[in-house]
Amino acid sequence: MKKIVPILLFCLILVLRTKGQEQPVKSTILSKSDFDFLEKLTKDVLESSRIYPGQKITADSLPNNTGGILIRPGGRDCYPSFWIRDYAMSLDCGFIPADEQKHMLLLTASTQCDQTWITPGGSMVPLGAIADHIRIDDSLPVYFPGTYNVDKQGNKIFGMFPPYGDQFYFIHMAYRYVKTTSDKQILLKEINGTSLILRMETAFKVPPARKDNHIVYTTDDYRGVDFGFRDAATITGDLCFPSLLKFRAADEMAEIFGMLGNKDKAREYRDISAKIKNAIPVLFLGEKGMLRASTGKSNQADVWSTAFSVYLNVPEGADMNKSCRCLADAYKNGTLSYKGNIRHILTSDDFSDSTAWEFSLAKKDTYQNGAYWGTPVGWVCYAISKADTGLAQKLAAEYVAELRENDFRKGKEYGAPYECFHPSGNRQNPVYLASVTCPYIVFRSN
Repeated sequence: MKKIVPILLFCLILVLRTKGQEQPVKSTILSKSDFDFLEKLTKDVLESSRIYPGQKITADSLPNNTGGILIRPGGRDCYPSFWIRDYAMSLDCGFIPADEQKHMLLLTASTQCDQTWITPGGSMVPLGAIADHIRIDDSLPVYFPGTYNVDKQGNKIFGMFPPYGDQFYFIHMAYRYVKTTSDKQILLKEINGTSLILRMETAFKVPPARKDNHIVYTTDDYRGVDFGFRDAATITGDLCFPSLLKFRAADEMAEIFGMLGNKDKAREYRDISAKIKNAIPVLFLGEKGMLRASTGKSNQADVWSTAFSVYLNVPEGADMNKSCRCLADAYKNGTLSYKGNIRHILTSDDFSDSTAWEFSLAKKDTYQNGAYWGTPVGWVCYAISKADTGLAQKLAAEYVAELRENDFRKGKEYGAPYECFHPSGNRQNPVYLASVTCPYIVFRSN
């Protein structure tokens, strides 16, 4: 008995010392050196992206008057607002404290549209819509891309309906906060007279959806942006990427209602999730294994949707194998990536010699119309690893090598992680958050 007591004391001390500390993560895709580098870089980019109360992004900009810390899409003088999408995509990195999460969640909920209205440009903001971005000085929501001006938002250029993804990212914000804190009571908290959980349900129903399978869709006459990382493209018909976001949001809503003890609601959302999962390969899967972006305009093989669907475990069996093999083959033949970064569309699948997407506001091989992005690298590496681990490791190593080469911490003339770039030398928006948080989220658990 005397020998057992010291051992128990030692074990207790060890537990107390390690409680609350993140345990070491070993990635099967990244080397330890590359993983450690990416982790530190991610933390530093995140800190550069924070806007503290009263802080100005530039000397001429207005200060953060929201009463708490905001996280914008990147550092330096880019993106002087709070973007819901970019923040929500970065949440699972594990480096955003609960108090910061709560402030941004409640701010987003407070700016949810409580009354349908029509913009001067003729676009509609429906009841329940979530802002595309929120101004930091006066907390006013801007529901459409392309402007910071509340009075000039919404026109045919960026859609007659707010982007579809933000509603589902709002749900992810609430889900992540509850999972982080176990604070179920916040779901019942009233914001401007409406509970958070009811706001989440309303947001879920905002994007137009098919009645039979719940797939998100849009029309030429009343188009909404399918996903903000390609808001410069015109994509119509049944839409793949926002349907994947809705699939995940349905699972999250089911889990949340399970926490609240509402079995009927949990069952309802699980049923929606199952129907979307079954419909996606039927509607979007091409012969080669790539998911198409849509069934209407710009219905091209979509790298981001394909990789993200694999990451969410949507395809199964032969469909899964075909998608992963297709991405692996594209990497080998040079149509997928450049310096470890990823295109929206394989170079072999460009619509024409003059454009990657069928319709785009951006010039060929710039921005969302053919440039290479860091954001989807983790999803792509994860998918390729299911077909060929060595290829996935090689792609991931190339991605980190570019970050090392152009690391923004070296000085003002450096800017990695960039939002996107191209072999022609074009680089856009330095110190871009999603270019490291999204891959890091995947690599830390795979």
